[in-house]
Amino acid sequence: MAAQDLKKMYTTILGDHFPMEMKISFGDQTLVYRKRTWKIPMEDGTIDERGVRYGENPDQEAALYELVNGNLTLGDCKFIEPGHGLVSGISVEDMLQVGKHPGKINLTDIDNGLNILKYLMDRPAAVILKHNNPCGAAYGKTLADAYNRANRADRIAAFGGAVIMSRPVDRATAELLSGNYLEVVCAPDFEEGTLDILKARKNLRVIKMARIDRLADFEKYRYVDFKSLIDGGIIAQQSAVNSIRKPEHLKDAVTTYKGKEYRCERQPTPAEIDDMLFGWAVEHGVTSNSVIYVKDGCTVGIGTGEQDRVGVAEIAVHKAYIKYADILWPSSPTATGRTSASAREWAPFCRRAAPCATLKPSRPATRRAPRWP
Repeated sequence: MAAQDLKKMYTTILGDHFPMEMKISFGDQTLVYRKRTWKIPMEDGTIDERGVRYGENPDQEAALYELVNGNLTLGDCKFIEPGHGLVSGISVEDMLQVGKHPGKINLTDIDNGLNILKYLMDRPAAVILKHNNPCGAAYGKTLADAYNRANRADRIAAFGGAVIMSRPVDRATAELLSGNYLEVVCAPDFEEGTLDILKARKNLRVIKMARIDRLADFEKYRYVDFKSLIDGGIIAQQSAVNSIRKPEHLKDAVTTYKGKEYRCERQPTPAEIDDMLFGWAVEHGVTSNSVIYVKDGCTVGIGTGEQDRVGVAEIAVHKAYIKYADILWPSSPTATGRTSASAREWAPFCRRAAPCATLKPSRPATRRAPRWP
């Protein structure tokens, strides 16, 4: 295909044939969804009503639906009720700059950023995503600091990414954002003068989402997670819950071999535990198998979505080195992993990173302060 034809595909608004209303019934309980469209003012003064730009690829029609009616309870699980729209609730007024109005990947990037950010609302934080996986996440003393640290974690992947932030954008943050090519910037608000800075990037989608201020409330909400199959079938499951939120949720790694019990020689420091909890919050939005290296509330290497559950630990180290994480590799990062591999399998591959502490899932989650031989 000619280059100009390919470019035209990505700049064409596809439109869709999906209905304005959708209903999903679970026995005698019905959830009602309404398709989200936006009446976008055009340069000539006309109004153009549009839905999602296109789907995963520019030849796939797509639609965004918001839950508007119905309450669902299955067993002892009560699912989220209408009236809590985040991404599905974006209005045209929330699009402070429409840019190229959003496609499916833009919307799901924002959604997964919010999925991570809901655990990081206690201080300024920024998450940068590319194709639904985080490429950098960080706390900061200020929002500008948080964004800068998240961006340095993987400046290559952050190119063309979506940035989701926990605090209103100030001028210092806007200046940093405008220095990069980004697809989406989403925050609870934008201070005076910041939009003029951001609008220098005319195709940038700038989205105000006031409900981010109450994002921590979404920790307790469950939703139905659907996976469609190629035969038209559907797998439905409850959404995941992050059960590792406090130091007391962690348990020391202990094992018994030939009648002798082995355990860590020292306990993780408070700073290491804080990094474990931060890393595990980010892990909640990373495709498994995954391993993350974290230092001082900032990701320094993210290995994601690997079939090889052991090699992903080494991939995260490799990415950190070649992408100049935090300019120089930090001493003694903390490692978190979401993989079914045993610590004996994947921990040896962490040695190159020389982490000071590791965390991986078990029942309950285990923590360790490793002593490498």
